[in-house]
Amino acid sequence: QVKLVESGGGLVQAGGSLRLSCAVSGLLFSDRALGWFRQAPGKEREVVAAISDNSEVTYLADSVKDRFTISKDNTKRTGYLHMNSLKPEDTAVYYCTIDEVYTKVKVGGGRYWGQGTQVTVSS
Repeated sequence: QVKLVESGGGLVQAGGSLRLSCAVSGLLFSDRALGWFRQAPGKEREVVAAISDNSEVTYLADSVKDRFTISKDNTKRTGYLHMNSLKPEDTAVYYCTIDEVYTKVKVGGGRYWGQGTQVTVSS
């Protein structure tokens, strides 16, 4: 059974940092692309970041490009989203997703999704 479990969310003040983790089990992570999405109340789900299976290609949304970093450790079977200089508008539930195809992950078409972790940034 394939399972993705996010962790690392919480409550932080504006300007703070968090590292989200996505632990993958049930399949090889080394041949899967990873994506991070977020959704705030009343807003559409939006892509935050994506990375190819062996980290050859990465993508960051313009809103986070100078502040966030995506990475994956295939040996540990864990993906990460490093978030710095957090802003109140970053408040959302963050989801990780994986798929064999990087382009599918990037547009929200990944085959597998985690349950999400809440990130709240106070003013």
